[in-house]
Amino acid sequence: MQSTDLGNKESGKIWHRKPSPATRDGIIVNIIHNTSDYHPKVLRFLNVAFDGTGDCLIAGDHQGNIYVFDLCGNRFNLVQRTAQACTALAFNLRRKSEFLVALADYSVKCFDTVTKELVSWMRGHESSVFSISVHASGKYAITTSSDTAQLWDLDTFQRKRKLNIRQSVGIQKVFFLPLSNTILSCFKDNSIFAWECDTLFCKYQLPAPPESSSISYKVFAVTRDGRILAAGGKSNHLHLWCLEARQLFRIIQMPTKVRAIRHLEFLPDSFDAGSNQVLGVLSQDGIMRFINIQTCKLLFEIGSLDEGISSSVISPHGRYIASILENGSLNIYSVQALTQEINKPPPPLVKVIEDLPKNKLSSSDLKMKVTSGRVQQPAKSRESKIQTRILKQDLTGNFESKKNELPDGLNKKRLQILLKGYGEYPTKYRMFIWRSLLQLPENHTAFSSLIDKGTHVAFLNLQKKYPIKSRKLLRVLQRTLSALAHWSVIFSDTPYLPLLAFPFVKLFQNNQLICFEVIATLIMNWCQHWFEYFPNPPINILSMIENVLAFHDKELLQHYINHDITSQLYAWPLLETVFSEVLTREEWLKLFDNIFSNHPSFLLMTVVAYNICSRAPLLNCNLKDDFEFFFHHQNNLDINVVIRQVYHLMETTPTAIHPDSMLHVFVALTKGQYPVFNQYPKFIVDYQTQERERIRNDELDYLRERQTVEDMQAEVDQQRVEDEAWYQKQELLRKAEETRREMLLQEEERMIQQRQRLAAVKRELKIKEMHLDAVRRRFLKLQQDQREMELRRLDDEIGRKIYMRDREIAATAKDLEMRQLELESQKRLYEKNLTQNQEAVAKEMRADADAYRRKVDLEEHMFHKLIEAGEVQSQKTQKVMEENLAKAEQACLNTDWKIQSLHKQKCDDLQRNKCYQEVAKLLRENRRKEIELLNAMVEEEAKKWKEAEGKEFDLRSAKKASALSDASRKWFLKQEINAAVEHADNLCHKVSLNRRAVEWDTSGPNLIKKVRNLRQRLTAQARHRCQTPHLLAT
Repeated sequence: MQSTDLGNKESGKIWHRKPSPATRDGIIVNIIHNTSDYHPKVLRFLNVAFDGTGDCLIAGDHQGNIYVFDLCGNRFNLVQRTAQACTALAFNLRRKSEFLVALADYSVKCFDTVTKELVSWMRGHESSVFSISVHASGKYAITTSSDTAQLWDLDTFQRKRKLNIRQSVGIQKVFFLPLSNTILSCFKDNSIFAWECDTLFCKYQLPAPPESSSISYKVFAVTRDGRILAAGGKSNHLHLWCLEARQLFRIIQMPTKVRAIRHLEFLPDSFDAGSNQVLGVLSQDGIMRFINIQTCKLLFEIGSLDEGISSSVISPHGRYIASILENGSLNIYSVQALTQEINKPPPPLVKVIEDLPKNKLSSSDLKMKVTSGRVQQPAKSRESKIQTRILKQDLTGNFESKKNELPDGLNKKRLQILLKGYGEYPTKYRMFIWRSLLQLPENHTAFSSLIDKGTHVAFLNLQKKYPIKSRKLLRVLQRTLSALAHWSVIFSDTPYLPLLAFPFVKLFQNNQLICFEVIATLIMNWCQHWFEYFPNPPINILSMIENVLAFHDKELLQHYINHDITSQLYAWPLLETVFSEVLTREEWLKLFDNIFSNHPSFLLMTVVAYNICSRAPLLNCNLKDDFEFFFHHQNNLDINVVIRQVYHLMETTPTAIHPDSMLHVFVALTKGQYPVFNQYPKFIVDYQTQERERIRNDELDYLRERQTVEDMQAEVDQQRVEDEAWYQKQELLRKAEETRREMLLQEEERMIQQRQRLAAVKRELKIKEMHLDAVRRRFLKLQQDQREMELRRLDDEIGRKIYMRDREIAATAKDLEMRQLELESQKRLYEKNLTQNQEAVAKEMRADADAYRRKVDLEEHMFHKLIEAGEVQSQKTQKVMEENLAKAEQACLNTDWKIQSLHKQKCDDLQRNKCYQEVAKLLRENRRKEIELLNAMVEEEAKKWKEAEGKEFDLRSAKKASALSDASRKWFLKQEINAAVEHADNLCHKVSLNRRAVEWDTSGPNLIKKVRNLRQRLTAQARHRCQTPHLLAT
């Protein structure tokens, strides 16, 4: 499979070598779009559409970049940058170079792929357009949103009609029927109407689907001849409608893996005249299955659980399939490659059976290969592969045990042989093999119920402790950890759970159900006994590892001991991270191929093997920091050597210290509901939960108090700001007053200067008049009379001007005085306002001071009450403690009295035992004498036997009497014990139940133990009495 990265290129080749799609997947090329900016990221394709020829397709990503891919010419070109995500595309217009694109701003635009220019801009929708259907002639187009559908004329780009509906009934899809003039409208209430395109006359309505089939139509597809309509929704049923007969003629049930149908499309064929028989069904698991609607057989499928398909489009001639994957890339499939096996000619009817060779048959010759007659399918479907089974004849007549049989036709023993041969599973089938090895039940309902509980409170701030760059990966990790915490409460307090789950989350981030079940299976089997010492590390598991390491490498273990390195440093970091810190991705996958294929003890042996294979650098380490760095970072170590060492340890470790003797065998998760996980000390988890709740409450109280203090601080800051503003205002008024005074002084100085200049001018004129020349004197003499008159007139004029100037100066002085008075009045007004404001502020401050004083008094009163209450409580507590101490002393006295009583009884028992021994001694002496008499008097044998029988009868009577005596003593002891207990209860009835339980726990077991010892002694004595006569009789 070839892969092409568009990068920042605007044009180029789609593939660089001739594509040769494989039969199993049929992929021609995989197209991705990664940017090479400062922050590289993947641009996801959102929509794709073929043109009328089927050899060109157009695709748009979420940033509005629209590319045209020419599959015949092997070229791609960037034709437009809309800067908005496209929600729908159409490329089959009458003008072949034009295409329609619906954008995120609810508008529809028409561009030209050759000129790369905007042709038209169509508005009118109030929500996102999710479908564009073009008439077969290319003249009309229908754009559909959730609230309306609009019919456009593509010649004028004007809206012709608009479909208005009630708000309660939404639109699912409105589209043209192929090769006809009919519009089909499908609504959310499962109603389907057919309309005439020109007149918009309702031609017919399809009847409602049967009530037995509870399906809500979401997706639709029509054959090329417009006769059959396929409809599906959130169900695994498909409804096929005959549009000519206007009735439902078939219901197809998809496999149980299909729970919802996301997309439908018929696969065209050049020889079916438009009556398509193959229907592509895209389900919720991202796999598109192609079925024959007549035979209801699965032909092939594309996509997989790891690389799911989000949308898909088939070319008009049926040669290509373009699919957008969930990771945002674009796959182009070859239909010819996918259907190559289906279109093969049938095998010959004549088969030739060859004779066996004449030599002797060996056990290896007793094999026959049986292949199923099914057609091999190229997709990744497990049901569609050629199934091959090797049947080996067992000479003993017994077949292999079924314990190695796995789901989906796999065999664990064969997988282990394959794994030992190649060292790892094929990358393409690894996830499939893991799911079979772990026997995952895929409990969708149970997992959905865990996910519906939301994010667990313990992982709300997961991003602060584990800042993961990928937001999607962080969300998946948070959901998986929350589901585990909802499954068992201990996982909310497990600190290393994110480290253990992260590699699996990263591997299965596109399938959260599989991710959760893989982690749950790992915890149930490979993490056995991990939580018995919670919250501490599993000491028992680490001890197993240390024992195995001591057996196989004593020198390395002694080196650890010499440097104070425990198993919590050289083993636990590897276990809690499942080797993800010390291995690369490929090494980790190879290791877990072997772990999942073997006994759960394989993981513990891997820790030992990792240490043994790294013994050379570890023996050179002397500092604790060096050891910590070594077990938290990747090292230069061959994982194949480690795996071989693990198998060697599994075979050579003695049974006494082998972990498999202490770990259970693999147990898969149960089907339907997940098993209960309670392998942890419940009281510790409950105590931690209570402590966490208490801390949370304390934190809430602290936050409330801090908020109160912050509010008070804000009020103080606000008051300070207001005071600062008032002082600034007063300062501005003072500066304005000073500025006005300076202006008045400047005006006065200017007037004085003007008067001085006027006087200087007059003196200069007089001086000039005094220094006239002789000609002027003669002229002045001639005109003396006139000059004198003129001088008098000038004198009069000057006097008048002086008088006017004096008046002006006086008027100016009066104006200045009035201005001074006005300023004085303004000053008094400002002083009055200032005084009022000061009084108001002083009043507010006094009120605040009084309130603060009252608050302080109240707090002091409450504090004194609290002190008094504490003293009272202390006195009460002291009194209770004194009473309890007295009661404890009384209990000690009672216990001493009981011990003395028991001692006295013990002395009585010893004295009675001594008496019994004396009686037994006499009996033995009598028996000895009887034996002597029997030896001397053989003739009186019968008489002596009768006498012996009489004595035996007496002995049995004595036994009965002894048993009655024992019963009497037992009854007496029981009565005494009950009386003592009742007496103790009467003395301690005022003490709490907890105190009574503690006293009984301390005294009760001792009394019971003593009674049990007494009963044992009495039983031994009775048994001794029973055995002694028998010995004497012999």
